[in-house]
Amino acid sequence: MSLISILLLPFQKMVAQVNLQNLKCEMLTNPLGIDVVQPRLSWEIVSNNRNVIQTAYQVLVSSSLEKLNANEADLWNSGKINSSESIHIKYNGKALKSRSKAYWKVKVWTSDGQSEWSANHYFTMGLLHYKDWPKGWIGFDRAFPWDNIKTDSRLSARYFRKEFQSVKEIKSATASIIGLGLYELFINGKKVGNDVLTPTATDYTKNVKYNTYDVTSYIKSGKNAVGTVLGNGRFFAMRQHSKPYKIKTFGFPKVLLNINIVYTDGTTANIDTDDSWKGTADGPIRTNNEYDGEEYDATKEMPGWNNIGFDDSKWLKAEFVQEPTGTIEAQMNENIKVMNTLKPVSITKIAGGKYILDMGQNMVGWLQIKVKGKAGQQIKLRFAESLQQNGELFTTNLRDAKCTDLYTLRGNTQETWEPTFVYRGFRYVELTGYTDQPSLNYFVGKMIYDNIKTVGTFETSDALTNQIFKNAWWGIAGNYKGIPLDCPQRNERMPWLGDRGAVAYGESFVFDNGRFYSKWLQDIRNSQKEDGAIPDVAPAFWRYYSDNMTWPGAMLLITEMLYKQTGDVEAVRDNYPAMKKWLNYMQDRYMKDYILTKDSYGDWCMPPITIEFGRGKSADKKYPSELISTAYYYHFTQLMIQFGKAINNKDDVTAYELLGNKIKDAFNQKYYNDKGYYASNALTDNIIPLYFGMVPQNKVEQVFKNITYTIEVTNKGHLSNGLVGIQWLMRCLNDYGRPDLAYTVATQKSYPSWGYMVDNGATTIWELWNGNTADPKMNSQNHVMMLGDLLIWYYENLAGIKSEDAAFKKIIMKPEMINGLNAVNASYHSVYGLIKSSYNKTANQFNWNITIPPNTTAMVYVPANNKNEVSEKLKSIKDLKFIKMENNRAIYEIGSGDYSFEVTKK
Repeated sequence: MSLISILLLPFQKMVAQVNLQNLKCEMLTNPLGIDVVQPRLSWEIVSNNRNVIQTAYQVLVSSSLEKLNANEADLWNSGKINSSESIHIKYNGKALKSRSKAYWKVKVWTSDGQSEWSANHYFTMGLLHYKDWPKGWIGFDRAFPWDNIKTDSRLSARYFRKEFQSVKEIKSATASIIGLGLYELFINGKKVGNDVLTPTATDYTKNVKYNTYDVTSYIKSGKNAVGTVLGNGRFFAMRQHSKPYKIKTFGFPKVLLNINIVYTDGTTANIDTDDSWKGTADGPIRTNNEYDGEEYDATKEMPGWNNIGFDDSKWLKAEFVQEPTGTIEAQMNENIKVMNTLKPVSITKIAGGKYILDMGQNMVGWLQIKVKGKAGQQIKLRFAESLQQNGELFTTNLRDAKCTDLYTLRGNTQETWEPTFVYRGFRYVELTGYTDQPSLNYFVGKMIYDNIKTVGTFETSDALTNQIFKNAWWGIAGNYKGIPLDCPQRNERMPWLGDRGAVAYGESFVFDNGRFYSKWLQDIRNSQKEDGAIPDVAPAFWRYYSDNMTWPGAMLLITEMLYKQTGDVEAVRDNYPAMKKWLNYMQDRYMKDYILTKDSYGDWCMPPITIEFGRGKSADKKYPSELISTAYYYHFTQLMIQFGKAINNKDDVTAYELLGNKIKDAFNQKYYNDKGYYASNALTDNIIPLYFGMVPQNKVEQVFKNITYTIEVTNKGHLSNGLVGIQWLMRCLNDYGRPDLAYTVATQKSYPSWGYMVDNGATTIWELWNGNTADPKMNSQNHVMMLGDLLIWYYENLAGIKSEDAAFKKIIMKPEMINGLNAVNASYHSVYGLIKSSYNKTANQFNWNITIPPNTTAMVYVPANNKNEVSEKLKSIKDLKFIKMENNRAIYEIGSGDYSFEVTKK
């Protein structure tokens, strides 16, 4: 080894200690076709050392990979910026143009030395101007003889194709497509990408989303063929003729497509949709309807239709059609994909030559089948969440959704099929038409949801808690469909705002759902009326503008979640005007003497007093509550104060402080009872004002005493909340000193409880606490609304992982010590990196392993009677910054790294 090498060793070691990973542009990895002209860049720091804080960064952005590798930043060189910020760094270079590709990398300086340059990443710009798109949409704006659109909106898929020449050597090729309602794109017979049910749904009169694909590897020199098949999706709406006053529809399927080819000599070519394309609706997909299913006739297949050389002489000339009125925008949230596959666990023959297939799990997606038979033979698949006592499908809770697929065989050879444009929520499948005993190996369940990562893990020493968490995961994932569905199985599947108020916050600990909910907030903004009204469903596929605080108020709650969990101040800035306009609308129309007099739902779906009392009864009953609407308005003034501070709107902060104080005074004057409770002493009526901070300080103890009395004595350890109250229950009990009571509620197995669902066979979360006995017209077995704040409590209180400010820059690690719960092992991958909390305890010992990501700090609350009981295995406890003892906790301020605390009681 040379002398120079020896001298460089300390420097090399210093550099190698800090690395960079998970580079993101707009929180996406190497996104294609974005339309944010100043995209935000983020990165994570990786180091095995402790107390690593970024002190500076430098970003290079180049127009080519060669220039980036040479550190020639012709688009943007940030220079060395002295800052600890590593998320949402706004690009501040040359203007980015349509179809341009930018390559970027970053290096950082930290308290532990500087990193090397990160790996190279990139992003591409989409079509930023309307003139960049083709001149016309194509489609067929009519039904065909085999379509039946007047009863069930049953419409066949539309197929379009075109052949083209590529005569030069190709450098790159990009496809930009809007296929409405849903599409699949093919080039030379090969499907482009692995997305399904694309693009994401919107109110197409407001905006339509396009997707971008790198298709360089799909196109060859010489002749090529491009084809697309269009499904109905939400564009050609379900049940549109049954209730036209309620259901919004947008027209027949249509497509706009541009393929931009760049040749190595610098010239370009564009393949666009126009009337030179050919099309047909007489293909194998005879009907596709989200509620009813897909009918596929393999005898109508057109082999090679999406490849070169196909004879399309009998096809129709594609027609220019009216475009949707919505603005064309890049899709910045992830598409849906097949995210998991399941094998069935059993198959049972029942009467009539039918078979019942059990997937072992209530799932969302479809079934892939294998079958061999004669041409024209039909296999019928009917789907349901549960069975009747006689072993047949229970379908009453699907209402009039048929949830049926029909496959007609081409004949003679084994055939494999799965639907293209439909999905359903199911556990059981009824099979009709098999002439021999079908094998389990003939079937695969395809689970689909948005391609977002699971970022949280959670496991405890309590088996029931673990199963409830698992059920929550399946329910949340299955209802991600570009919009947050209420349910995936019946004739509804709508993005109700009320369902996701606090639930979205809990979801964020489990799923990387930032782009998903940013997109939904845009849907909500787009649904707002000129006067400020916000609907109960957004996008407003159903026209419900009932005016209340709890459903539209989800806009504020989800904005808060995005800001708190991801540090996205742009979410606040983007939504602030709409939130303010809506609050003004509600105040102007419905506030009298500072009481908000309008509500629609009350504490929706409160549990009947006993399981038998609710047997056969409909839960679709509304009990409006001015107490709830007024308390929520107050809470939203406090959120607007928080938002106003985030965007430096001092005038609004002052105004909302004054308004909030007046509402709180009027609320207490009207609803507080001197016996220490609010209104009728219902659990929700007390929890909401207490958790919202509306209770005068000298009344807090008595109000909380009434809450605990209701749960412990009146309810015998159970909850009695509906959708509204359940969003605050667990945190309220925890924050006012009764985590033990929260745990009692969370681990009940008798009605009403999450454990009751599990004990009665649930593998997801029910819509109703009494979902097994209520009127079946409203008892979805895969809803998430009744999760409330349970997942928040799991992570923030049982695991003790909580953000003190925004985005976990400052972390609070404070697990609750609950008798009967001896271990918790949880993790959450924040925007700064992985946070872990894993502890186990006995009567005399507490062991706690934690991980804090670089560029963050944490306040750690170690359960101990005094600090002398605490040791840290990986380093002397004296090296950690001790703050104080408080409520049997030794509090330490620590930096990033791995820690292993041990407490031995003496």
